[in-house]
Amino acid sequence: MPGADLLIAMLSRRGGRERNEDACGHWGWGKPGEPGPVCCVLADGAGGHGGGDVASQTAAAAVLEAFAARPACDPARVRELIELANRAVVAGQLSSDATRDMRSTLVVWLCDPVRATAAWGHTGDSRLYCFREGRLLLRTRDHSLAQSMIDAGMADPETLRGNPRRNVLIASLGSLEPFDADVPDDNFPLRCGDAFLACSDGFWERVEEKEMEAALERAANPQAWIEDLEQSIARQAVTGQDNYSALAVWYR
Repeated sequence: MPGADLLIAMLSRRGGRERNEDACGHWGWGKPGEPGPVCCVLADGAGGHGGGDVASQTAAAAVLEAFAARPACDPARVRELIELANRAVVAGQLSSDATRDMRSTLVVWLCDPVRATAAWGHTGDSRLYCFREGRLLLRTRDHSLAQSMIDAGMADPETLRGNPRRNVLIASLGSLEPFDADVPDDNFPLRCGDAFLACSDGFWERVEEKEMEAALERAANPQAWIEDLEQSIARQAVTGQDNYSALAVWYR
């Protein structure tokens, strides 16, 4: 689709925590009207002694640097980038006692706007949502104990946001053992008006999917969309509010 463009916006807040352990960013080649491959990444770190912020920043930087060196949009490249990020986090664990327990979630979203295709993958409980014609089309599945209990019929899906086991991850970056990230097998064909939202758990736990749809309908651009959703988080603010981050992409 010659002339296709992407509109990208992001925010990342410390919330009520001492430091922000989320990281997000994007890299793209080209200019409006002449776009090239684009990479968006979001990570949410965990680990004592400051290891969480190091883990997320390490993972995000590894993905963006590797993509910039060889921009390509397909599931194989997504897997490569996730594996590179995992190796970078593991290397960071071995470099210091302060970071030896650090881990991170990861969402990688790649797009070729000219060919109108996207590819993505994730590990952990940071999510990617896709909206088409203003309605939720799909979202990633959390790698958490709570989600596994729901899948096994042992818990109600409606209770996921408040489940005490929601933050117990069964997969994340920082593993010496092989792990399977979720990466769809095929490129995703884009349509004009498609909207994507990558976010950490501190964001989605406070915002229901219906709110995401309603805010999307009101928004003039992706920055307005995520700032509208941030207001919902602010209204529910609690002591020790988790970090929250979001990265939104509109395909035009």
